[in-house]
Amino acid sequence: MSKIYVTGLGPGAADQMTIRARKVLEKCPVIIGYTVYIDLIREEFPDKTFLSTPMRKEADRCRMAFAEAQKGQDVAMVCSGDAGVYGMAGLICEVGKDYPDVGIEIVPGITAASGGAAVLGAPLMHDFAVISLSDLLTPWDKIEKRIRAAAEADFVLCIYNPSSKKRADYLRKACEMILEYRNPETVCGIVRNIGRDGETYEILSLEQLRDTQVDMFTTVFIGNSNTMELNGRMVTPRGYKDV
Repeated sequence: MSKIYVTGLGPGAADQMTIRARKVLEKCPVIIGYTVYIDLIREEFPDKTFLSTPMRKEADRCRMAFAEAQKGQDVAMVCSGDAGVYGMAGLICEVGKDYPDVGIEIVPGITAASGGAAVLGAPLMHDFAVISLSDLLTPWDKIEKRIRAAAEADFVLCIYNPSSKKRADYLRKACEMILEYRNPETVCGIVRNIGRDGETYEILSLEQLRDTQVDMFTTVFIGNSNTMELNGRMVTPRGYKDV
């Protein structure tokens, strides 16, 4: 039985791809993905057949992967970060119900939450929530409920897709909601281009974050009531010192 390997590439740097993911890419003759992610690996695997679709053609991309697998060859469906965190794993499984003759295997990778946290220090040492501000697939009123619930529960928040040209004020709106529950001096962090050329980070207060311009290549971390800045690092204590 041929198989589709839904593979997380990690944040983008070659050395942040897992060994298992690399072995899958070496094994599979066909690699399929969003154009931007294909470009990250094309030069490294020149002997492969690469197929891609643009943004918002995810379902077509999945059907393309199954069509290739039905030819009797293994296929790698690549995503950035982790395939199961805002990636293609779920959709492949949904589409896969119509292709019982094709196997599916999910290959995990380093997601932006863990990759960005490592750049900042240790902001995710305690309970945290990951929320995307993209309302392309999720209504804004539902996103707002999740932000408020996580803020009230004192979760550390990791924000994906914080802003875009069409959503320039979404991070500001999220920060204003969170400020209803958190101190304006709450420690926050942003990381741009995690694991890629031009990686930068900044630690700032929640009040400062509200007025900060970010983009789709930025991951935002908003601390809980115990998060602190220690020697230039964002740290959320787990509580080990109190045991």
